[in-house]
Amino acid sequence: MLAAVMDYFRSCWGPRSPAGHRVRGSDVAGRQDGLLWYKDAGQLVTGEFSMAVVQANSLLEDQSQVESGALSMAEPGPQGTFVGVYDGHGGPETARFINDHLFHHLRRFATEHKCMSADVIRKAFQATEEGFLSLVSKQWSLKPQIAAVGSCCLVGVVCSGTLYVANLGDSRAVLGRLVKSTGEVLAMQLSSEHNACYEEVRQELQSSHPDDPQIVVLKHNVWRVKGLIQISRSIGDVYLKKPEYNREPLHSKFRLRETFQRPILSSEPAIAVHQIQPSDYFVIFASDGLWEHLSNQEAVDLVQSNPRNGIARRLVKIAMQEAAKKREMRYSDLKKIDRGVRRHFHDDITVIVIFLDSNAISKANWSRGPSVSLRGGGISLPANSLAPFSAPSVLSSTY
Repeated sequence: MLAAVMDYFRSCWGPRSPAGHRVRGSDVAGRQDGLLWYKDAGQLVTGEFSMAVVQANSLLEDQSQVESGALSMAEPGPQGTFVGVYDGHGGPETARFINDHLFHHLRRFATEHKCMSADVIRKAFQATEEGFLSLVSKQWSLKPQIAAVGSCCLVGVVCSGTLYVANLGDSRAVLGRLVKSTGEVLAMQLSSEHNACYEEVRQELQSSHPDDPQIVVLKHNVWRVKGLIQISRSIGDVYLKKPEYNREPLHSKFRLRETFQRPILSSEPAIAVHQIQPSDYFVIFASDGLWEHLSNQEAVDLVQSNPRNGIARRLVKIAMQEAAKKREMRYSDLKKIDRGVRRHFHDDITVIVIFLDSNAISKANWSRGPSVSLRGGGISLPANSLAPFSAPSVLSSTY
């Protein structure tokens, strides 16, 4: 009886789609198991999906969302699927801000342009960056630390037979594509990464800052921009974009000795436009917490060789097992470690797998399908929680 009552309340108070419709399903808002949140299966207008998040930081810095249905506010308008993975650093504020604003900006610009395009996505990123800068300017005097909070931003949009992948930072989108001649499903990376560990990223930084011999520094055997941060593009990180925020009362660990004339980090996304083929089976969107432990092909092989239901949770589990193995400990013991301390063993990990259904994609262009609006979960904390100060650490993959 109690279960029936709870199911009733879930149906009444579950998350809504952008169009205002309730999302259906027995685990409509996902399930929580300790530090693991997951949504094993769901239906989008473009195919099925699976989603999972495991928390390692004291405050969950990974934020994520899946939106499916109307991609603009026009009626009729384009239908499709939006995926977002936002890997924050320095605290959760920027990733939360992106989760609250980026998709809204995308729908607004898609309405203005009357279509989906790379330009629409680029403008949505720019509006989100500008919005967060405005927030920093308002909160700077009371919360100077917010200037040192930022986030990677990985977005995928499936619309009208096209897959758009936009990225800032080092999260990654990997396509699983069938090779008909061999029957193999091979990994094809769709996103460009912006991490100073890559030679081409260091060259890009050096060419855009020719007068600064210290633009990238090898510190603790890791390449870092200005010796502080590994990524070269992000939302937020205002202290490395606007010199007026790189001063007291910001903590001295983040302040540069010399001022700068042009932004050190960029918020310009790298955007790939991919025409979906029948041989394109699925796409894995994940924060770098997954890719630290699995190669592109290993992840694709796991998705291809296992049931769709729960596949994101399986990928997270395998990554955690690899993290435990590297520390010569049992997976069961790793799971007992609480958030905060857990960060010494692995990062927050977010995985979203979307399966590309050719029939659904062709029908979804302008016709209504199942509407979904879902956000990855974590330990519930106040929305205005700002992580306590911690200096850049060699433990973190971004700082």
